[in-house]
Amino acid sequence: MTGRADVVVVGGGIIGLTAAVRLRERGARVTLLAADDPAETVSAVAAAVWYPSHTDEDPRVLRWARETHAELGRQASAGVPGVVARPTRMLLRRPWSGPPWWAAATGDLVARPGTGPYATELRFTAPTVEMLPYLGWLRERFARAGGRLLRGRLDRLTDGFALAPTVVNATGLAAGRLADDPAVHPGRGQLVLVANPGLTASVRDEENPAGITYVHPRRHDVVLGGTFQPGEWDTRPDPATSAAIRRRCVALVPELAAAPVLGERVGLRPARHGGPRVAVQPGVPTWRRLVHAYGHGGAGVTLSWGCAAEVTRLALDDADAPPPAQRSTRNASRYAQ
Repeated sequence: MTGRADVVVVGGGIIGLTAAVRLRERGARVTLLAADDPAETVSAVAAAVWYPSHTDEDPRVLRWARETHAELGRQASAGVPGVVARPTRMLLRRPWSGPPWWAAATGDLVARPGTGPYATELRFTAPTVEMLPYLGWLRERFARAGGRLLRGRLDRLTDGFALAPTVVNATGLAAGRLADDPAVHPGRGQLVLVANPGLTASVRDEENPAGITYVHPRRHDVVLGGTFQPGEWDTRPDPATSAAIRRRCVALVPELAAAPVLGERVGLRPARHGGPRVAVQPGVPTWRRLVHAYGHGGAGVTLSWGCAAEVTRLALDDADAPPPAQRSTRNASRYAQ
């Protein structure tokens, strides 16, 4: 890609990368401006299993979840690095009151009577993603399509107009400051990695009174979780929390009892009161456009491809979208290749 971009996507996590890919594949000249390498983003820490965790019912969210489930399913079938469609068991402690609001997005959810403390067991297929190889694959897909990758930070979102007339704000937690949005806050998550003793199915018990509990196997390890602590900024693993997570997960899946611990991870999910903000900023001067895409919390992977399609529509399909501006690119040199 040469010359001035049509769109600059700010943010190199899962939301920014998928949006950049979709925009470029629609023919837009796209620059992706990332403050950090994908491996250093909170996306790289995610357990990354399809499930709209801590997300309220909303028709748009359901559409994004359905579109992402379908896309990740296609990628799993195609052998995309890190993507596997796994059988999932979700254990409910409350009496069955009908399918959850997100059930239609899976396409194969069935309910069965539970045992022990569980009233109901839901079974469905959930794509799982190992984020390091997947983020690398996304970055390569974007670059091969002709996208431009830059490293840098913005002091203000409007500084992005030095690179392109349309700016996509996919900055995660930083959007609280950049978009002046007090609803943005961290949702601290801690998890434990153990060796995989041969597990292939994911299991979750989100109603465990001792804390959210999930077991997500991957090729060489198993992700044990977890926590969701709104407003907490500490990124240091807490040993007592890790021990409690492991106890809950072993009680849920006894095969884990002898699995050696491989590590601990902490990530700050980019949560937002009121849910994700995917919308055009009003009041932007003529011939410019600012599209927000942040606040996905722990459902970034789950909503990513659906949100990318929405961002693409907002940036390119609106009848009032600005054409490429005839402006100088002299400020673009502030950002390193």
